[in-house]
Amino acid sequence: MTVFSLLFISIIIGFFIYNWKRKKNKVWIKPSEPFPTEWRTILNNNIPYYKSLSDDEKKRFELKIQEFLLNCKITGVKTNVDETDKILVAASAIIPIFGFEDWKYVNLYEVLIYPTLFNEKFETEGEERRVSGMVGNGPMEGVMILSQKALRLGFQNETDKKNTAIHEFVHLIDKVDGTVDGIPALLMEKQYAIPWLDFISKKIEEIHEGKSDINPYGGTNRAEFFSVVSEYFFERPKLLKRKHPELYKLLEGIFKQDMSKRNLNK
Repeated sequence: MTVFSLLFISIIIGFFIYNWKRKKNKVWIKPSEPFPTEWRTILNNNIPYYKSLSDDEKKRFELKIQEFLLNCKITGVKTNVDETDKILVAASAIIPIFGFEDWKYVNLYEVLIYPTLFNEKFETEGEERRVSGMVGNGPMEGVMILSQKALRLGFQNETDKKNTAIHEFVHLIDKVDGTVDGIPALLMEKQYAIPWLDFISKKIEEIHEGKSDINPYGGTNRAEFFSVVSEYFFERPKLLKRKHPELYKLLEGIFKQDMSKRNLNK
């Protein structure tokens, strides 16, 4: 075994140990400072979901934004991350779990922001760069990677039923029970489980047959279906309710949010 190989293995083992200790010792930090005015401006300018909330809901949303940013590091890799990027990441985390008062992302420690698409080896140059977001496993457990370009586009385009960051946070929510399988056991009440499984199969078949307006990527597997339709649910709820009323009802039950009542005009 070469010196380089030994060094590489040592780095991997060290990362594992560091990550394990960080997870074991994690203490959830609560905000102690007022919500920054600059952040509120960013929310108003960039997050339609936030603007659709009541005054009391906005205060709770802001608190959750602060909590998330106190407990999750956001790091730019070969790019500068500004305050807007941080708020976009935090909002993407909070939107899917806003119906749950006490939700905490205890399985996430850091979000890495890459400038553009990357490949499965986390490379931002060369071929096969098709990945815009990823929830880490193994040595990358507790880490999410997002393309900065995709992160921003997710909130700039309000009509395409796509939001990469929300997609990845739904994967992370799905993963809390130990498996990314499209069945968010910790969110889903028992009465929704069987209808949800039956519906996934039906809707994936419709995608494969070209009979659906749901993003074809949702036909990949159950996990991707769940994240893809969640993007649709949070970005174009009125359209989803009109075209897929049964699916909408199931997602409303899972997320405990009636998005069609939000003033999103979509």
